Amino acid sequence: MVLELKDKILETLGKEADKTGYRIYVVGGYTRDFILGKKDTDIDIMVLGDATEFAHVAAKKFGTELNAVYKNFGTALLIINQNDFEYKIEFASARKESYNKNSRKPEVEFATLQEDISRRDFTINTLAVSLNSENFGELIDLYNGEEDIRHGIIKTPLDPLKTFDDDPLRIMRAIRFASKLNFKIEENTFNAVIKMKERLAESEVVSVERITDEFLQILMTPKPSIGLDLMFKTGVMAIVFPEISIMAGVDQRKDYHHKDVFYHTLQVVDNISQKTDNVWLRFAALVHDIAKPKTKKFVEGIGWTFHAHEEVGARMMKKIFQRMRLPLAQLPYIEKLIRLHLRPIPLAKDEVTDSAIRRLAADAGEDLEDLLTLCRADITSKNIAKVSKFFKNYEIVEKKIIEVQEKDKLRNFQSPVRGEEIMEYFKIPPSRAVGIIKKKIEEAILEGIIPNEYEDARRYMETLEL
Repeated sequence: MVLELKDKILETLGKEADKTGYRIYVVGGYTRDFILGKKDTDIDIMVLGDATEFAHVAAKKFGTELNAVYKNFGTALLIINQNDFEYKIEFASARKESYNKNSRKPEVEFATLQEDISRRDFTINTLAVSLNSENFGELIDLYNGEEDIRHGIIKTPLDPLKTFDDDPLRIMRAIRFASKLNFKIEENTFNAVIKMKERLAESEVVSVERITDEFLQILMTPKPSIGLDLMFKTGVMAIVFPEISIMAGVDQRKDYHHKDVFYHTLQVVDNISQKTDNVWLRFAALVHDIAKPKTKKFVEGIGWTFHAHEEVGARMMKKIFQRMRLPLAQLPYIEKLIRLHLRPIPLAKDEVTDSAIRRLAADAGEDLEDLLTLCRADITSKNIAKVSKFFKNYEIVEKKIIEVQEKDKLRNFQSPVRGEEIMEYFKIPPSRAVGIIKKKIEEAILEGIIPNEYEDARRYMETLEL
């Protein structure tokens, strides 16, 4: 089979390979995506021989230098800009690998084309296309990868148990590809994921950082619920993110029931993913109800309650961030969205005072729009009429919240009068009293007694007593 590659970069690389006597192939994601009809600017080039030497030749042809060279691994990176696209070209020598049971870092040797292809994770990634002129575009397909792409199947080229035992991170990659491409994991491969999942808990084999990176990539797929549900059904979620796993299950008693928190959460994540590519806003959607299992309680005549789950959930985040090696710089943002995610909803249902709206706008600050996006995504009722009516009410309140925030300048809100000025006016040292005065000024602004302006706040301060 010959693929009609019409990429000038690939043609140029092929001609340089002809001149220098190298055999080169485009492999991996570029080939897979080409068959799927997608354009890819990440290009993996397999070189029979020393890839770094050929990479230098290629860089010279494009009038630039290599961006990185990893001589020990036989790989190099070249980034070029053409036709308003940035292309990342990675050159790698064909290689074979052998693994030690207690490490996912393989022993590497130069190899043949067939040996290199056989070490790859899934059949959909085993396709190689020749770039040399004598057979440009010829597809080498040793494991029926093209057919698996056409049928949407994730399958390992070799024994899946050995594949996942050698490199447990491939378990996460299988789920990521299934989620990204909306493919099914083949039965033997799926069962191997279940059987080998505990290898992900062996930190000496695969680092927490690598697992978390794959997890966040799953969260960034077009429909994250596919991957998240696969993680749950295979037991991988219980290892990687147990707090999410235990949200599953419908609590029932007498005539009362509460919708499955896990599957509600997946719907919220999918909803928000249609609106944003911000991985941390998607993450906030994933964890917004994370404390419901901890706070659930059955109240006679009412049903299931989850009192203070927003506060408990926010407090859970620090340990989770530390355990999963998530960037702590994002922690305050996630905590804030969890704490506030219930606040806008009642405003859409009931008559509400301006001060309540003003307080929410002040508390949300710069993250108000993200909070409102999260709250919209959190509406998952199957009653279409109810949802439609609720959205109409919510749009009115949402508009009012944004107007109040802008009019009253409530982003990053705090007292317009500084602590130093309070100490000077009242002739007091730094103390609790300064904070009390500032709080009274802030409360007056939020209650609408005075505008959020310095002169008004100063005059109001002068009316206060210690």
